Amino acid sequence: MNRAEKEQYLRQYEVLKKQGKPFFPYAVLKDSVMFFVVVAVAMTLSLILGAHQGPRADPTTTSYVPRPEWYFFFLFELLRVIKPPALVPLATVGIPTIAMVLLLLLPFYDRNPERRPERRPVATTAGILTIVAMAYLTYLGAVAGSPTEIDTEAINVQPQYEAGAQLVAENGCLGCHQIGENGNEIAPELTHIGAKLPADGIERTLLNPAGIMPQYGELPQEDLDAMVEFLASLQ
Repeated sequence: MNRAEKEQYLRQYEVLKKQGKPFFPYAVLKDSVMFFVVVAVAMTLSLILGAHQGPRADPTTTSYVPRPEWYFFFLFELLRVIKPPALVPLATVGIPTIAMVLLLLLPFYDRNPERRPERRPVATTAGILTIVAMAYLTYLGAVAGSPTEIDTEAINVQPQYEAGAQLVAENGCLGCHQIGENGNEIAPELTHIGAKLPADGIERTLLNPAGIMPQYGELPQEDLDAMVEFLASLQ
């Protein structure tokens, strides 16, 4: 846009501004109508689809899988991408804050007066990249497996031990232990437990654990054997 076009644009804008309509009742009416439309849609969806009610909270369980609401899936997935614990503040606070600040400052470093998207490449590109990145991360977060599932492919689990891996995950072992990339670091890591402890030692630990670890003696013997075989296979 050259100087003459800019001056013409400003003159036209000034004329339209003087001919503008007052805030009340025009803008208020539009906002009110849109408000009632949104409320009506939300009420209709809640009546038709209902609200999902999860199980009652149990602070003693170790098998609960925390999941954020869908509009936080992109942050949830960002934590999966940035895995080192030292970088968690960067993933949860740093990157979103930086992106938001850049979007808020967009009118200051993109002073182009044009309103057509194709004539504002900086603003258009920033908006498209933000939407695409959030949509992609939201999709990955929505389809991501449970953090308490054992990624058998990542730790090269043989097919005959997959049943034991599923039992280990279902019994809440990853609530305290880490296997591969999943789990917690409250208790010792089990990724290579088979190289440190023989099968009979693993079985004794499951039957007579130390500390607050639950006992697994009430499990069917075949399930207990499958868990022991899987853990012993982790070399």
